[in-house]
Amino acid sequence: MQHRPDLRVYGESGVRTEAYRKGRARTDGAVALKGHFKGHGEWSASNGILMAVEITSHDRDTNQRDRIDKPVDYAAVDIPVYLLIDRDSSTVVVYSEPRDGRYQHKAAHSWGSPVELPEPLSFTLDTEELKDYAD
Repeated sequence: MQHRPDLRVYGESGVRTEAYRKGRARTDGAVALKGHFKGHGEWSASNGILMAVEITSHDRDTNQRDRIDKPVDYAAVDIPVYLLIDRDSSTVVVYSEPRDGRYQHKAAHSWGSPVELPEPLSFTLDTEELKDYAD
């Protein structure tokens, strides 16, 4: 978070959503202003979350959960950016511009490429280190 010292990455954040699994989703990470989740309890409203982060796992449900359901659900509650670290394809996928329950923009980048994160984040993410974690 050296680019934005006002932000924090909160791991395993519970977020109230529209339809995803009974209206609840647990992110691998959520980027929000420092102190955002204070006093929210286990399940926080989505407003104030600037980016949801997911990392694909090696289970049978990851395709449906991380690539299909979560982009739709995070867009439906207007989380501005969804970042998917896809271990199967060694890519970082940036979903942005939520409107009418869908992200309007999706861009995939190979691990090691610089990734421009759109507003409200507006910084470049260095993904070189991800190559060290390839399966």
